[in-house]
Amino acid sequence: MSVKGDMDDAPSCPKCSQGNVYPDGDNLVCADCGAEWSASAPAPVADDAGPADDVVRDANGVELVSGDAVVLIKSLKLKGSATTLKQGTKITGIRVVGGDHALDCRVDNMNIMLKAEFVRKV
Repeated sequence: MSVKGDMDDAPSCPKCSQGNVYPDGDNLVCADCGAEWSASAPAPVADDAGPADDVVRDANGVELVSGDAVVLIKSLKLKGSATTLKQGTKITGIRVVGGDHALDCRVDNMNIMLKAEFVRKV
């Protein structure tokens, strides 16, 4: 068969579920998240990784839930605005929504979405 046909049959990454997987010797590697697993052994069960993917963690690895208070660990310039959120700004009553920008919150009378990697739980 052709190489393209083989790539269509390639499994998706068990960690991030992306299809950007390439062979590396006897292993398969995900180009998106860097996960690596054996091509000959059965792939890790995605069900075990599923619930862990739904958990949103802060910069220190602490689980965040809706209603938590967090502090910015880095000054952030808001896109499309001249506003900068200063490091150390405390944000209360966050809402965990998942996705790339997993936190929905209100700061200085503005609704913003933040990535969890820029905050730590108070």
